[in-house]
Amino acid sequence: MNSSGYNRVDSRIVEMLKKIVGSRFVLWNEPDKMEPYSHDEVADKRYMQMPEVVVKPRTTQEVAQIMRLASRKNIPVTPRGAGSGLSGGAVPVYGGILLSVERMSTILEIDKANMVAVLEPGVITNDLNLLLAEEGLFFAGYPMSVESCFIGGNVAENAGGGRAVKYGVTGRYIIGLEVVTPEGEIIQLGGKRVKDVVGYDLIHLMVGSEGTLGIFTKIFIKLLPLPSKRVDLLVLFKDIASAVALVPKIIAFGKIIPTAVEFMDKTAVELACRYLNEQLYSQEVGAMLLIELDGNDEAGLEREYEIIGKMCEENGAIEVYVADNATTQERVWAVRRNVPEGIQTFYPVKSSEDLVVPIASLPEILPQITAIAAKHDVIIPCFGHAGDGNIHTTIVKKPEMSMDRWHEVQETVRVALYQMVLARGGTISGEHGIGHKRKKYIPMVLDPVTIELMKRIKQAFDPHHILNPGKMFE
Repeated sequence: MNSSGYNRVDSRIVEMLKKIVGSRFVLWNEPDKMEPYSHDEVADKRYMQMPEVVVKPRTTQEVAQIMRLASRKNIPVTPRGAGSGLSGGAVPVYGGILLSVERMSTILEIDKANMVAVLEPGVITNDLNLLLAEEGLFFAGYPMSVESCFIGGNVAENAGGGRAVKYGVTGRYIIGLEVVTPEGEIIQLGGKRVKDVVGYDLIHLMVGSEGTLGIFTKIFIKLLPLPSKRVDLLVLFKDIASAVALVPKIIAFGKIIPTAVEFMDKTAVELACRYLNEQLYSQEVGAMLLIELDGNDEAGLEREYEIIGKMCEENGAIEVYVADNATTQERVWAVRRNVPEGIQTFYPVKSSEDLVVPIASLPEILPQITAIAAKHDVIIPCFGHAGDGNIHTTIVKKPEMSMDRWHEVQETVRVALYQMVLARGGTISGEHGIGHKRKKYIPMVLDPVTIELMKRIKQAFDPHHILNPGKMFE
């Protein structure tokens, strides 16, 4: 037994796991092969933790057997998708069993009559949409890391993305789940039906629960017809204030709901363009908006982007570029998608934050972020989903700063950012989740009664606290 009260994984447990999934799909005493499972995309190595064993089940029954074994032996289990998260949510804080769903990667059914896809949690989200596109359909709730993330992780985090302005986030499209409980029971929630008000809405309790209440083994996703037309506007501004002031006006005064409104400040754009060896900006550009519109009426879409283009010019835009074909659209979206990679390449010591505020508060908070960065001598590139008030602020260490000083400063800056958005009705995460990176800040956001209710829910689902322990709450 370790200091946390859990039993350790020994050779007998490993043999039992091998009997469940097969020897090929159990990693034990293989540090090099197990190391990738010790972290997600959080850059700070202090959040890393090696699992004692990695297990890769293929079926729901295998997942259930693993959970029954873990429950019986009091061993913690950490479920994991692609490991593309930014909260430490898939890191095995207490060691134990790392349960990877990477082999559960089958798209089981595309039911066009009911507009539903049924799939396993290890399906790469982009693979699903490529297949759906052939049928004239799409999954609208997918996030920006679409080419690497698994659908199971999207559901566990209730992931959002650029298209949330018009279509909403992942949870809007989840109408059924097959779930293995922490004690190894298999339950079915929902299915292909659109309406269902029998009992509590456990589906949407599970969505966003970050792998702490159950393990998804089958997911039912509501589909939409794929729009036939799409136009993107890349809009250049001299300063941040002009760019973000426009965002709430587009819907309120333009009476248009864009598919996406993405924001990038000067630093974010420069780093992404350096990373891609791209030339989409000049020194006079202080910020960019990337505005996407879609639909099936070409003339109507043209009217909408002309209205938005005029609003941009009236609000101080330097240039409005129209991307109306696949080549130009990929060029402008590649810059936005690669901002995180650009930051990571040139400033690898960083902390990625996930602030969200009511949309109308965006013009207030961006200048304050700049002031916080200057006060504490750090760099804070800002980018993200301006259309829904979700701005990714990356606290970056300057090369000349010592690591000791960095650890002290990043904590101070993080708290200052959190206090700033909370004062404006915002919160500390819009889509990246809490995991174990942000759990100590939950009391800043939620009152004690709410926290206690959430702990009771965890206790009801997981009485032995073996599933993804150390996340959200101790």
